[in-house]
Amino acid sequence: MAKREKKSLGENLVEVGIITKEQYAEALKEEKLAGLRFRKAIVKMGYITDEDLVVFISNKLGIPRIELGNYLIDSKIIDLIPEELARKHELVPILKIGNRLTCAMVDPWNVFALDEARSVSGLIIEPAIATEEEIKQAITEYYSAKGSVKELLKAIDDNKVRQEAARGAGGETVSSEGTIIIKLVNSLIMNAIHEGASDIHIEPEEEILKTRYRVDGMLHEVTSPPKYLQSSVISRIKIMANLNIAETRVPQDGRFSIKMEGRDIDVRVSAVPTIYGENIVMRLLDVANTVLKLEELGFSKDMLQKFEKLIIRPHGILLVTGPTGSGKTTTLYASLSRINTVEKNIITIEDPVEYKLEGIRQIQVNPKVNLTFAGGLRSILRQDPDIIMVGEIRDLETVEIAVHAALTGHLVFSTLHTNDAAGAITRMIDMGSEPFLVASSVIGVLAQRLVRKICVECKEEYAPTQEALRDIGLDAKGQKTKIKFFRGKGCSKCMSTGYKGRIGIYELMVMNEDLRTMTIGKASSEEIRKKAVSQGMAVLKDDGIRKIREGITTVEEVLRVTQEE
Repeated sequence: MAKREKKSLGENLVEVGIITKEQYAEALKEEKLAGLRFRKAIVKMGYITDEDLVVFISNKLGIPRIELGNYLIDSKIIDLIPEELARKHELVPILKIGNRLTCAMVDPWNVFALDEARSVSGLIIEPAIATEEEIKQAITEYYSAKGSVKELLKAIDDNKVRQEAARGAGGETVSSEGTIIIKLVNSLIMNAIHEGASDIHIEPEEEILKTRYRVDGMLHEVTSPPKYLQSSVISRIKIMANLNIAETRVPQDGRFSIKMEGRDIDVRVSAVPTIYGENIVMRLLDVANTVLKLEELGFSKDMLQKFEKLIIRPHGILLVTGPTGSGKTTTLYASLSRINTVEKNIITIEDPVEYKLEGIRQIQVNPKVNLTFAGGLRSILRQDPDIIMVGEIRDLETVEIAVHAALTGHLVFSTLHTNDAAGAITRMIDMGSEPFLVASSVIGVLAQRLVRKICVECKEEYAPTQEALRDIGLDAKGQKTKIKFFRGKGCSKCMSTGYKGRIGIYELMVMNEDLRTMTIGKASSEEIRKKAVSQGMAVLKDDGIRKIREGITTVEEVLRVTQEE
């Protein structure tokens, strides 16, 4: 905790020339006459703005300036400080780490407030500072409408009953619904973050407003606001994302950032008009998420060794393929992190830039100013790069520039949307690239999917159906009795799904002379695939079966993501 200054706030302000001695004296008189604290008096008299005063105190005491509007505070944190104490001392708890509780305060010099907060919470209090307006707004927002989504919805219903009763009696109505709507939207976002969701869907239907979270790649329905709150909930989200709430006829995209439990969360909002109202999807990106290491992605030891040899090659194109949401970007980020050294100049062009990589120049695609993958890639080549990552190859122009880069001494990473590794070769040719250029530039293709991992809290042994075993190719080999199969029976830790977290399954095709010859001869993807398998390539199902044997995932889950195979 910061030590209390010997000089008063006013003396400090005079010393640095922010206010004069005369203004200091006038403010002291106002403090006594109006019964105000000194800091409120000088703001009221217009000698300094509240924001400038907060910044001054922050710098003077060496404590953080907190912009509370950017924070989502968990109700469990709010419960640590009673509402009466919060209002009395104008403070709000925002973050708990270990036995330390950070509180945003109007007056961090108030040792009585710090002592009382420490006594009530049993924690060491670390002060931060915010403006009076921010503190009051936060107290109203978090203490006036506490509880779960169900409790908040009940509070709204109760408020509606009171409104109707007041109108019936001819009295005035005072609604607190706006505050509760803010808390309701905050709770929907906080709950999604706690559940590990990647997306929140707010979906208007004819008679209901459906809310779903995407967790581990699958959508799950959660407690939803009633239909009559649709407009209020959607308007609140659009305000947060700085979208036009009056415009409901065209798609809109926006974003906002929040802080929660010490984490920076970037929220990207998409609003699309439907016949029953605007459909909202919020993508949640944890900015502080550390990039996974290659060893953590799920590669077998043999495949990891082969892949590592590819990413240290001096030049060539390395492609990662799979559908949207299959973890391609994660694999590329892990690869770049592995080879990122001070001797290498690495530049990426992405849409969007999901996570910031230290020491790597990252470019965001912006079609509005004609900054496309192709245009950006052309400019990158003038930046003396050693390694280039192109978020996605979408057209012939991008293919041609990537091939040119690879053939002129650059290592190029990129992605394609194909079902398997062999399909990437024929896809590039179908885009219009010359077969001999594809054969000369591509050094390897990694196809991948994400499978859900069995929840360790409710893991149990089970017997898959005969049909499932046959579909995955185990029953025909008489291996049913040789493998112990596991699944999750469902518990509170996994939203009763039996799964928690995801891991990759892979097939890695390393180009060799045989595959290059087939590429030049325009062989089909099936012919290339068969040749690669005959030379030892393990396909996606093979890697999935390995993870089934290890008790990581289930037969049904591997079938779900490889059923097109």
